[in-house]
Amino acid sequence: MNAKRYFLNPLALGYLLVVAAVVGWVGVDTLFVEHADASLAGVWAFLVTAPASLLFVMLPGALAWAGIVVGALVNAAALGAAYQSVSGRRLHPHA
Repeated sequence: MNAKRYFLNPLALGYLLVVAAVVGWVGVDTLFVEHADASLAGVWAFLVTAPASLLFVMLPGALAWAGIVVGALVNAAALGAAYQSVSGRRLHPHA
């Protein structure tokens, strides 16, 4: 199996772009915005990469944040596979 075809298609790349934008927003919010109390911006990074990232939430320290990367890759691969399935049927209809 070729992993490129699952990650290098418009749907998977668009999803990864959304994840990167959300993670960038969380980074800016964490580093540059002062809050009177805790910010919940970091929750959005887990929500856009759910359900796979939610399996990592209870792990200690940086392992919890690794769930965002794993969740993004798992979801992008699933979206890419779905895209390939749908576009493959459209381009090569069965008789």
